[in-house]
Amino acid sequence: MTVPTPYHPGSRAVQDRVGVREAADHVGRAIGPGIRPVAAAFLELQPMLVLGAADERGRMWASLLTGRPGFVRATGTHQISVTRGPAASDPLAGVLAAGNSPVGTIALDPRTRRRMRLNGTARPTPRGLAVEAEQVFSNCPKYLQHREIEAYEEGAGEVRRGERLTPDQEEFVRAADTFFIATTAPDGVDASHRGGNPGFVRVTSPTRLEWRDYPGNSMFLTLGNLEADPRAGLLFVDWTRGTTLQLSGTARTVFAAGERTVRFTVEHAVESEGASPLRWSAPAYSPANPSE
Repeated sequence: MTVPTPYHPGSRAVQDRVGVREAADHVGRAIGPGIRPVAAAFLELQPMLVLGAADERGRMWASLLTGRPGFVRATGTHQISVTRGPAASDPLAGVLAAGNSPVGTIALDPRTRRRMRLNGTARPTPRGLAVEAEQVFSNCPKYLQHREIEAYEEGAGEVRRGERLTPDQEEFVRAADTFFIATTAPDGVDASHRGGNPGFVRVTSPTRLEWRDYPGNSMFLTLGNLEADPRAGLLFVDWTRGTTLQLSGTARTVFAAGERTVRFTVEHAVESEGASPLRWSAPAYSPANPSE
């Protein structure tokens, strides 16, 4: 009898290469299409949601949606409602307004170091958007930095676009302890999180970044997607000022000496001042963060 699996061949290839297929099968049982009551309760407390998708030209992006708690909530066991979509200047604003877009979402709460992922299909609604869930699951708190909300300040500023990082944006990336990554494959889009001590993302040129892939839950959804499709979108957040840096490009994984390094090529960059109204405290770094 064939046992159903949530993994496509790209993820399976990475799992087999690393030798964790059995562990992946075990944790994969937690992936399902339904939103459980504990997950619904978690969502209603969240002031932010990261959403990944491809724009009209097929470029991958990760975008930050924010609102007062309750702006994202489950409206059934297989659907969430988001009452505040992206700003008009966001790279995903157009495609989300058009409807029926494959998306990946992640709700990450720095206050409790908890996170939940929900992947499916988005459609516009009069107040924002709805996502029909196809995969719902939680992850462990590894590499999540603890922060508390200190203020809520509305007011967007300048939006800068380019095809390479400016010197200030390079410093933004080097100082980051967290970023989000959106990837895609034939079975849908996924949005995930990466965390570490500042400097864990290395800038090797204005168009090249790289980071070491730390041990995780053995699913290899992100690296598996990159095996199938190199397109990726990154999102960096300035937690104290609310500025976001969105990067779109391609990524590949290098396997060497028992480690995995992801190398990302920047093709497009969007920096948005004050994109988030949330002002967070200084971080308490995760005890799981390796020393680079």
